[in-house]
Amino acid sequence: MDTTQDKILVAIDGSDQSLDAVRYLSRGILSSDREVTLFHVLRRIDEAFWEVGLGKAYAQRLAHIAAWETQQEKAVKEFLDAARQILLDAGFPPKKVHMNIHPVKTGVARDLIQESTKGYCAVVVGRRGLSKVKDIVLGSIAYKLIEKIQDTPVWVVGGRPSTRKVLLALDASEGAMKGVDHVGAVLARSDCEVQLLHVIREVHPYSWLYGGEEIIHPKLNKGEEAKWWDHIRAEMEPVLDNAKHRLMNAGFDAKRVTTQFITGVSSRAGAIVEQAQVGGYGTIVVGRRGLSKVQEFLMGRVSNKVLHLAQDKAVWIVD
Repeated sequence: MDTTQDKILVAIDGSDQSLDAVRYLSRGILSSDREVTLFHVLRRIDEAFWEVGLGKAYAQRLAHIAAWETQQEKAVKEFLDAARQILLDAGFPPKKVHMNIHPVKTGVARDLIQESTKGYCAVVVGRRGLSKVKDIVLGSIAYKLIEKIQDTPVWVVGGRPSTRKVLLALDASEGAMKGVDHVGAVLARSDCEVQLLHVIREVHPYSWLYGGEEIIHPKLNKGEEAKWWDHIRAEMEPVLDNAKHRLMNAGFDAKRVTTQFITGVSSRAGAIVEQAQVGGYGTIVVGRRGLSKVQEFLMGRVSNKVLHLAQDKAVWIVD
């Protein structure tokens, strides 16, 4: 068995949202034999500040700063203890839950990114952290992790989502199956239900076809558009069947995996998030990039929109 599939890294910053991310892990999305590392990057006063002067006034000020740092480290330890206790109360063995207070080296996000390379199968982060400035909807640290961590799935937890139902959005890209394999590896030992979803957009005079080439369609009547949807569905049914079999091979009971097509919508991302709301899915899994070969953005348009629309869900970004 690949032991890296058992290691989860959780970014802890002292915010309520980071505690909610821990609670999300504790409510059955993971089996309790997983190994979880609660990781906090401890900020300190810049060393240059300590060299500004040697007078009595400076000495008194520096003493206050030293006391502040000691207090901060104590508060972080207490917060991590509380986060760890949430997992222990949920049945995680003490030896499986680790706390790591990491003195900052190159920056909070960069240190987290470096830690993520050490054999973790997922990085978990709260949608918003301690900052009250809600830049680009997501907190700045969360956004940097999503942008820079491209070899490890990133789970962005917003609010307090349910954990029993997972919506896995698929297209015909090779990368889509990475999301399937990740769900299979991480959740096969849980009792989660998974729905495999493909969304077929309505046909516009200007459309992007599979493969990323822009073409011009003549305006289709309802009958012709229905035939178009049937054609795409016929192409995607084997893809969803393959995905279901991969989950079953990973250990999922066939009854826990369903498939769904949604047709004729103007926005794939909007349809995915609406389906999650209507169906009670607390977790949405999307690929980082879809079929488009255009890579001017680090994330595909659909995954980016889902991430920003699903503010009260856990969104897994899988590369």
